[in-house]
Formats: sequence, structure tokens, C-alpha cells
Amino acid sequence: MQRILLAPMKPIEKKLLKLFSRLGAPERDMLLGFAEFLVARTQDSVQEQPAVPQPLDIPRPEQESVVAAIKRLSSTYHMLDDTSLLNEASILMSQHVMQGREAEHVINDLQALFDRFYQDLLAELDDVLENDRK
Repeated sequence: MQRILLAPMKPIEKKLLKLFSRLGAPERDMLLGFAEFLVARTQDSVQEQPAVPQPLDIPRPEQESVVAAIKRLSSTYHMLDDTSLLNEASILMSQHVMQGREAEHVINDLQALFDRFYQDLLAELDDVLENDRK
């Protein structure tokens, strides 16, 4: 399974993780139990926010270089942070530079690539949420 990384952690999340790692097993269980209690208590009163942000609507210009397209797509799909994505994007870039593949076709493939990684991220998150409900 492909590993997809979410956006970097916020300082408060890092602090909580650091404190959590210092606890023994019984204290960790207690903290998790309390967190589950708080979530259950507030679930009815707070509408859940989407866990993964929507891609930004940055239109594709008529004339665009492959490098500009990668920058645009990285901004559009700002929630994606994965070396696999960059590796595949660099392969497409190499096809354009080294093999002379037309920019328009490479950019179409780049858009499909970024969208696929975004859809994979959503599916992975759905799996995690589904497992948490069990």
C-alpha cells in the first residue's frame, strides 16, 4: 500500500504527541479514554469538519510550462506531501525534457497524477475513520 503523508503537524499536536510518548501504558490508556470521552461528548454538538482540505481552485492557464504546472498543482493540492508523488512527477518531467514529450500531454498526466494521490488520501482517511468506528 502506498504511504501518503498528511500536512505537517501543528505545534499543539507535536506537544501532545511528545507528552503522550513520555507516558507509561496505563497513563496512555487513560489519556486515550479521556480523549474518546471528550469526542463522544461533543460529537452531537459540533459538526465535524472535513479532515482533508479540498484542493484549491487554481485554473490552468492556456500557455503553461511543465515546471509552472508542477508549482500550480503543488499549490492546488497543498495537502499532499509525499516523496512518491514527487518521484512520479519528476519522471513525467524527465519525459518532457529528455524525450521531448509534449508539455500539454505531460501536464495532463501531472493533473491526473495529483488527483490520483488526492483520491488515495481520501480513501486512506475513509479507511482509518471506518476502522476507528469499529
